Amino acid sequence: MLRDVWLVVGKDLLIEMRARVGINQIVPFAVIVLLLFAFALDTDQAALRTYAPGLFWVTVLLASLLAIGRSFAVDLADGTSDRLLLSGIEPVAAFLGKVIAIAVQLVVLELLLSLGVLLLFDVSVQRFGLLVSAGLVGALGLAVAGTLYGALVAGLGMRESLLPVLLLPVVAPVMLGATRAFQDAFGVAGAQGWAWLGLLVGFAAIYGLFGALSYGTLLEEA
Repeated sequence: MLRDVWLVVGKDLLIEMRARVGINQIVPFAVIVLLLFAFALDTDQAALRTYAPGLFWVTVLLASLLAIGRSFAVDLADGTSDRLLLSGIEPVAAFLGKVIAIAVQLVVLELLLSLGVLLLFDVSVQRFGLLVSAGLVGALGLAVAGTLYGALVAGLGMRESLLPVLLLPVVAPVMLGATRAFQDAFGVAGAQGWAWLGLLVGFAAIYGLFGALSYGTLLEEA
């Protein structure tokens, strides 16, 4: 199964590397959103530092919607989903591969946006380990939920508009936990960052289990 997981990961990442949609469209979109937030609060440096974690994760969330939607749109356009079902690859392997591929893209995006936050929002990292852990688990949580709901709406004609409507309320715990953890990591609030990290881990585990069990059925319906 591990071999099948990495086959799916390699397929998705290779498509993105060749198409360069992430570099040419998603990253510029995320940077523009972050710049708009910075310009809107430019006159209030204290507000910039206070709101930096939340604005960072809102930007990541908006960019993740584009990445998730594109990932499933590509599979549907060339019939990859059907071929995965016919190839004998276990649905759980296809699910995990899709999750890892999306999570890798989000982690790369987070690295770039973190540099922007440090430069534009006048914050400094107080707890580097917590920052890295929250970034990784937060990306995983978004990828797990996004893959599950992306498969759910993949076969629908209004999937581009329906995915955000379904996904945004679901990932509220990720946004809350990741923001609180980043507040602690940046030292802008007294939140218990490691406790909030536990919420992120629990969310990723629950949705990961549910997705692994239902992904095959969702692909067949799509």
